[in-house]
Amino acid sequence: MDLQEMVDDIARILDASATLEDRAFQLLAYAAQSGDIDAVRRDSILRRRASDEVRAYFEGYGVATAAGPVRIPADRGLGVLARVCVPLRHRGVTYGYLWLLDSGALTDERMDAVTPLVAGAAAALAQEARSRQDLGVRLRDLLSADPEIRASVRLDLAGPVAAIAVRNASGVVAPLWTLPRGVLADAGDPLTAVLAPAAQARAVAARVQDMYGTAAGVGGPREDPGEAWRSWREATLALRAAQRVERLAPVAAWGDLGVHRLLVRLSPAELADLAAEAAALSGELALTVGTYLDQGGRARETAARLGVHRQTLYYRLAKAERVTGLDLDDGESRLVLHLGLKAAELLAKDRQGAR
Repeated sequence: MDLQEMVDDIARILDASATLEDRAFQLLAYAAQSGDIDAVRRDSILRRRASDEVRAYFEGYGVATAAGPVRIPADRGLGVLARVCVPLRHRGVTYGYLWLLDSGALTDERMDAVTPLVAGAAAALAQEARSRQDLGVRLRDLLSADPEIRASVRLDLAGPVAAIAVRNASGVVAPLWTLPRGVLADAGDPLTAVLAPAAQARAVAARVQDMYGTAAGVGGPREDPGEAWRSWREATLALRAAQRVERLAPVAAWGDLGVHRLLVRLSPAELADLAAEAAALSGELALTVGTYLDQGGRARETAARLGVHRQTLYYRLAKAERVTGLDLDDGESRLVLHLGLKAAELLAKDRQGAR
């Protein structure tokens, strides 16, 4: 019997509206509506998960650690009708929740009638969680650069997928088990690897990044999951950009990196060679020229971005030309300086991280 059948049977036996969610409050199954419906149940069905506000309200009643049913009163402000939450626990671990709208008829005796079904749902969720954990461990092999290691992995995945690399944080254990179904994750050191459906990748990356409070990179999508290792390589490079380029932080996607796709591939020595082209610029001059080049050489936009008079901008640009010996009206000179400044930015962050 699958989860949907279990929920249907529970709703029929109790004559109550029933929904089943995983421990991240994401909807897994719901029974046909019977009786009243509240905004929380409607939104859960439509959005496939509860809002953070509603989740916090329910968690305030201790549903995550309760060993048995929890009766939750109505709250007009949140649009919550009275309900019973039955934690789906298996061997002492909560894997999800069964929610039953309660008009007052769900006595303890009536609830006892669905105990076997509740236990079955909990066991099914536990088995799925273990399967996900096993898949997560094998994920590292799927993302390996070694074709022989990749060839040993057999995962039933549908594309398109995208890989995500997240920098771990010392002492932080991220609740990766709360990620949506269909997402694989493995907490390694120093990076957590995640593989998600491409359409969800950015949202999942932001969620895992928030768990650690660090930075994340998202690789490009791949129709063939067997090519996910290429997306992983891009994700690690995008992570490097997210850690070093402020405007790309804290989550950088490979498709948004622009010229940084090239720069993040370079070694520190190669970056130093590029940065040497702009070594004569520092402080105010470097900021001015960098902003000017980022704005495509448009003086008015640059002056506005820097908060200076246009004449001040022209003075600084002329000074930059003198100290570098380069002509900012020349396209190649602009390119040399632009790359040099961006390489210097990456190097500076590398040195800060090394201290």
